[in-house]
Amino acid sequence: MIEVTILKIGDTIIVPIQTELHDLAANFLQENILKKIEKVGARGLIIDVGVVTIIDSFMGRVLVDTAKMARLMGTETVIVGMKKEVVMTLLQLGLMMQTLHTALNIEDGITLLNRLTGGNHERSII
Repeated sequence: MIEVTILKIGDTIIVPIQTELHDLAANFLQENILKKIEKVGARGLIIDVGVVTIIDSFMGRVLVDTAKMARLMGTETVIVGMKKEVVMTLLQLGLMMQTLHTALNIEDGITLLNRLTGGNHERSII
């Protein structure tokens, strides 16, 4: 099973995905993210997909569903680092991503989380 690091910094969870994920690993990651949110009561979640070059329809749905589930648990999600190829693929697949918050990088993701939650996530990370 592929190990993906889940970092907790302040009231934010940061998940840097450092490899391509197959379907089973994506489901495993989703489950671990939700367990971590439940355990620590995170207000923000940043998923960094900057290294990922291929996101198929399944992985796209996992990202969208994870963000929806996190929101139901009181956690706002920002996906960061999407490459143009990934964005183009997701649009071509017709995935409905209107509810998904995105940013170019982790720094911009933290800024967006601050606006979404009214918190100061940046202070927690310093």
